[in-house]
Amino acid sequence: MLFNSVNYLIFFPIIVIIYFSLNDKFKKIFLLGASFFFYSSWNFKYSLLMILSIVVTFFTGIYIEKAKSQKEKKFFIFLCFFINLGILFLFKYFSFSLGFLNRLLGLLNLHLNFKGLNFLLPVGISFYTFQALGYTIDVYRKEIGAEKNFINYALFVSFFPQLVAGPIERSKNLLPQIKTLGKRKYENLSKGFLYILWGIFLKLVIADRAAIFVNQVYADYKYLSWLFLFIGAVLFSFQIYCDFYSYSIIAKGSAKILGYDLMDNFKEPYLSKSIGEFWKRWHISLSTWFKDYLYIPLGGNRVNKFRTYINVLIVFLTSGLWHGANYTFIIWGLIHGIFNILENITKKYFVIFKNNLLYISLRRMMTFLVATFAFIFFRANHLTMATTYISKIFFLEGDPLKDKINFSLGNVYVLTFAIFVLFLVDIIKYRGINISEKIESKNFLFRIVIYILLIVFSLIFGVYGPGYSESQFIYFQF
Repeated sequence: MLFNSVNYLIFFPIIVIIYFSLNDKFKKIFLLGASFFFYSSWNFKYSLLMILSIVVTFFTGIYIEKAKSQKEKKFFIFLCFFINLGILFLFKYFSFSLGFLNRLLGLLNLHLNFKGLNFLLPVGISFYTFQALGYTIDVYRKEIGAEKNFINYALFVSFFPQLVAGPIERSKNLLPQIKTLGKRKYENLSKGFLYILWGIFLKLVIADRAAIFVNQVYADYKYLSWLFLFIGAVLFSFQIYCDFYSYSIIAKGSAKILGYDLMDNFKEPYLSKSIGEFWKRWHISLSTWFKDYLYIPLGGNRVNKFRTYINVLIVFLTSGLWHGANYTFIIWGLIHGIFNILENITKKYFVIFKNNLLYISLRRMMTFLVATFAFIFFRANHLTMATTYISKIFFLEGDPLKDKINFSLGNVYVLTFAIFVLFLVDIIKYRGINISEKIESKNFLFRIVIYILLIVFSLIFGVYGPGYSESQFIYFQF
């Protein structure tokens, strides 16, 4: 059940109406049931894996809190990580690892050719696994107490708005809200509805329209010129941003209507002046997860420079692997890690220009181009595809006048205008102005006009599949 589907359009209002009609003591159980129904709409068997993860991490938290020694605590958390990461490895990385082993043995003239397993990757497994493991680490560090109510904890892990593609919530943020129940407030309904409409606009008008061009370019990259490949790379940067951001903001809006506040997952990333800043604004729930649970335990920047840079590379390598079992994701992560290190090494030489507008503009442009360059690996099916794609751009191969892409002038106009609107909104937010608060402060008629504009623009200029079917969100594959 996708957020941009008719099914969700029916499902969510029904859930909201029933939820606020129920007595408080039944609300959590109902919301938990709704969350499992939502998740089971992909495949019921997936739910069994999530239940296993919930049960293991729930009891691990309790056992860690009751443990009499540090040795016992370490045993329980090791066992918890072994089970959860073992399941994740089996479904997501096992076949890739065997392929890597086959290549390694081939170099030694040992052609054993181990066969992988043809498992379907459970939707959202990387997201809920990291959310559950984050909770156990928080309990281990005594940052929170172990949750004793199984319903509360199960709902924390499986809460349907953010279940399959994030944000990866923290126990310190979401668990207390679940304990106290979401409250019905008019401002929650109004603001949540605005988030949802903005997310639908981003998905249907920008992401799915950009995908028309991008998919053709990546399908025919061998035959297209450098110019169309470059445009395709730039448009993929907007496609993935609007696709993932739209899911996160619809999730935030859905949760808001139910009375819960989810964390922000994006904060104007394409206005960043460095790759370091980019990762403070892009997929924030994942980047902060790695910072708190991997980078800092490795020593962070408290160790010597060389060790700090190694820690940075480990984090970005792991981030690449988190996204998928493919060498392309590993390279994508390493590119970000390397540029992050280069920025730290060279920043002292450019301090005198830090307030220069031209310098700031150039830094923003360079950051966007580096992110776009890295996204070529992210989008490519394999390394040869990515390197060929980049090579054609770098050496200006092909004649743009001979290129043929099925992308009408009308699509160009709509996409250009929509991206302009996106940048305008992001610039306003970057300057510290809360647009949703500004809209909420206006009278009812003004808000209705904004809602209608977003609805009409999304309906008229949105891109739909055959028979007006929905298109899947990119991050569902992770």
